[in-house]
Amino acid sequence: MLVDDLNREREMIISGHNACPGCGAALAVRYLTRALGPNLAIVLTASCWSIIAGAPPLTALKCPILHCPFPSAGSVGSGLKRGLEAKGKGDTTVVVLAGDGGTFDIGLQALSGAAQRNEDIIFVCYDNEAYMNTGMQTSSATPFGARTNTAPYPLFKEGRKKDIMQIMAAHGIPYAATATVAFPDDMEAKLKKAQSITGFRFIHVLSPCPPGWGSESADTVHLSRLAVQTGFFPLYEIHNGVDWKMTWMTDKSRLPLSAYLDRQRRFKQMDKEKIVALQEELDDEWYFLMNKVGPADRC
Repeated sequence: MLVDDLNREREMIISGHNACPGCGAALAVRYLTRALGPNLAIVLTASCWSIIAGAPPLTALKCPILHCPFPSAGSVGSGLKRGLEAKGKGDTTVVVLAGDGGTFDIGLQALSGAAQRNEDIIFVCYDNEAYMNTGMQTSSATPFGARTNTAPYPLFKEGRKKDIMQIMAAHGIPYAATATVAFPDDMEAKLKKAQSITGFRFIHVLSPCPPGWGSESADTVHLSRLAVQTGFFPLYEIHNGVDWKMTWMTDKSRLPLSAYLDRQRRFKQMDKEKIVALQEELDDEWYFLMNKVGPADRC
């Protein structure tokens, strides 16, 4: 079999889906399904991906899909996995796929419950930092200073972005990690590691949204890389809530935050004072992360 044929066999997303051009979430799920293989079932909460996947039987994915309401993804994923085990199909990997609204906000209660019970599922949050599917409204994942349709100019998102990784670490789950589509090998390695672990696993994927971020469709991968290089979205993993390890790290001089902000219209009217405040916020988070990781676990 030719290399192209082998790669085609690994693809579990059918062309012609409903994602916007340059959709980071679509590319993230492409890598996800390739990494986890065909013995896979996906729970989709209300989100962009519930539209991208399409309505059964005309779906864009070559695996079973179970759509569920916004607040219930963690519960539905838990029930699906237990049902498969009861049917003797416990080797099927169950993935809950949710946006930031269904993770940070509306879905947080069911997510926390599933993590507390240590359910044997992989919860993947593709974070486009707002409620993009319903009109680009602010979520608790929206970064400080960003404009959304519920915080248009001269308004802006006030307050810090919720640190979902610290919340998951506090649950003491077996595995949690961050990932972006700019580093596909890192992302696929983390997904495969998660698949090899029993218990609750959480993957946080930054997913640029060209319409919501005001970025060019061709910039999705570049923006994802800049998010890492500026320290806006570090790549790391956490085992059992206590062992933190960087998986990709810039040198001591991170790129200036402006390199990331300038390519997005949602930050276009951000004045110097707000940029300094956001940089200070990121510096605090970077310092916290470096203390958690320690010299021995920095790559």
